Amino acid sequence: MKIPNKTLLIGIGNIGREDDGIGWLFLDKISEQFPGYFDVEYRYQLQVEDAELISHYHKVVFVDAHAGLQNQAFVWQKCSPKVPETFTSHELEPEAVYYLTGTIYRQFPVAYILGIAGKSFELQIGLTDYAKANLQKALDFFLHKIMKIY
Repeated sequence: MKIPNKTLLIGIGNIGREDDGIGWLFLDKISEQFPGYFDVEYRYQLQVEDAELISHYHKVVFVDAHAGLQNQAFVWQKCSPKVPETFTSHELEPEAVYYLTGTIYRQFPVAYILGIAGKSFELQIGLTDYAKANLQKALDFFLHKIMKIY
């Protein structure tokens, strides 16, 4: 059963690996500003079981750190189903989880990927200044443009 008009935000990453924690911090900031408005889930990595989770929502946003974005603070793109290259229970891409949601549960929520640029992923807590600036730009985009469609 789908949760009526509810959006799920899934933050992917690891707060203990510098900029890899950007997805989790995005969820923290959104939850502070809009408590209870979104359902949020924190993940180290996506797994097969996440297909069942997202099958219950009308809208899903995957938020993750991206290395190598050239001259972009973030990327916002529609999530399209993609057959996984390997069927492992760990380390699935959002597109693969979305594919499994449609294949197994016959559900295709409106889904997007928000990739926020990071550059350092060492064992350390805290974002680099580069990632902090990009996080703020992604938050501004989400709050001023995307919130209008939600």
